[in-house]
Amino acid sequence: MAKSKTVFECQACGNQQGKWIGKCPNCGAWDSFIELSDTQIKISKELAKFSSSPSKAVSMDKVEIENIKRFSTDDAELDLVLGGGVVEGSLVLIGGSPGIGKSTLLLKISSNLAKNGKKTLYVSGEESASQIKMRAQRLNAVDKNLFLLTEINLETILSEAKKNEYKVLVVDSIQTLYSQNVSSAPGSVSQVREITFELMRLAKEQEICVFIIGHITKDGSIAGPRILEHMVDVVLYFEGDASRELRMLRGFKNRFGSTSEVGIFEMSANGLVCATEIASKFFTRGNAVSGSAITVIMEGSRALSVEIQALVCESAYPKRSSTGYEKNRLDMLLALLERKLEIPLGHYDVFINVSGGVKINETAADLAVVAAIISSFRNRPISKDSIFIGELSLNGEIRDVFNIDERLKEAKRQKFKNAIIPSKPLDTQGIKCFYAKEITQVLEWM
Repeated sequence: MAKSKTVFECQACGNQQGKWIGKCPNCGAWDSFIELSDTQIKISKELAKFSSSPSKAVSMDKVEIENIKRFSTDDAELDLVLGGGVVEGSLVLIGGSPGIGKSTLLLKISSNLAKNGKKTLYVSGEESASQIKMRAQRLNAVDKNLFLLTEINLETILSEAKKNEYKVLVVDSIQTLYSQNVSSAPGSVSQVREITFELMRLAKEQEICVFIIGHITKDGSIAGPRILEHMVDVVLYFEGDASRELRMLRGFKNRFGSTSEVGIFEMSANGLVCATEIASKFFTRGNAVSGSAITVIMEGSRALSVEIQALVCESAYPKRSSTGYEKNRLDMLLALLERKLEIPLGHYDVFINVSGGVKINETAADLAVVAAIISSFRNRPISKDSIFIGELSLNGEIRDVFNIDERLKEAKRQKFKNAIIPSKPLDTQGIKCFYAKEITQVLEWM
């Protein structure tokens, strides 16, 4: 009789070993390995075979392009992030911290699709039917085409989805479901992997659009094995502070569109709604104050005017802190100011904050950060009618940024009068532009 192979699997990341070890070599988790049963090993091999199944090479000129069928969710922000709407038979994963509004958003979207004639099944493994009904009434999300199922058994959910021919399936959340084929607890690596595989098979075979809500870990990544994100078609992250009204939905993976777009929502008494007038939420008008400068950043195809706030104060033990702006880049700009402008910041605390909870991921805001720091250091207010756009190099040069014309269009819409930019645009939009190639020129202008 052949000896059965023993396999141990890490419940934190899915790493497999031939024997039990105390610390996972992949993720560093302690005491996370458990022995898999023969059934679990069989399922693991099937999933590996499916994800790496061999295919025959085909000449590029013979490849036929499939027509992707999309339908709108009646939510302009979500459609923007998805690339124009929901694709039939797609598997969409949405992650975010607790209380951020994932369930609220998907319940509202389910209602929109149901009202458009799409038979929708909302599956909840965390809340009772009564709790969901109260939320649905608050969101005005009650419709005859929207069905509710409070169940955590995967086989029951699949049976219901196939039997009644639903077009949309929402699972809240995948960590609460369990499959009878796997003996481990709900939320474990084996369970999440098996459930994702079955939901993907359902989406592709029945052309059902499946939305999955996923919990996130302490480091901000979606809980479960990385294969979860590899298997789905779209991965979206819901960001924002639960104590603030604004929420941002970012795409980190999209097989049917761009990942550079961002959707902005506002939490209201009626749930999450599209932030129709978002531009004025990231900066304030009023009297000029020291330590404040405004720039225009690009979030995908959308230009946003944001306010950079700086606080510089003398300290025996200098600190550098930034919220919404990369800390390493702040350190580089501070070194540049000391070297090129001889501003003695070595004995000063420097704090940077991007208003509105926005996280800046591009370098076009460098000039505004420097302007805010200098303004706070010299206690010299900057006019609220001026914007700063430009990237700073290590030798103090101000470099061009992309989409300068689109940024100036946004500045014109927000009634800004002056712009400090590195080069002349095709159209100034009626804004008085000051061209600066070095940081010293900006200092003279201030």
